[in-house]
Amino acid sequence: VQLQAFGGGAVPPGGSLRLSCRASVSPFNIISMGWYRQAPGKERELVATSGIGAMTNYADSVKGRFTISRDNAKGTVDLQMNSLKPEDSAIYYCNAVVIQRGSRDDYWGQGTLVTVSS
Repeated sequence: VQLQAFGGGAVPPGGSLRLSCRASVSPFNIISMGWYRQAPGKERELVATSGIGAMTNYADSVKGRFTISRDNAKGTVDLQMNSLKPEDSAIYYCNAVVIQRGSRDDYWGQGTLVTVSS
């Protein structure tokens, strides 16, 4: 299973970016998709996930600013990031939890850099 992420870049504080990710597996095998991020010197942390029944979960730090949307038919997940802050700067990783042949596994994309700076 491969996850291909798009988007990212550099924006000033208050700007917006949209990240997209596509999984190379049947959408019917995907339990959840989401985004995590890792800033320099920090551990990887959850940003937002979309699971069964379109249930979403957001980190407190991004609630009201970020919106996750998942297309179950296509196996894609997007993250719309508005009102970006310098502390949002990090490498963002797409994640998918997949069930195949009775095995549940986590898969990660290659990461895409988001820089928020004036």
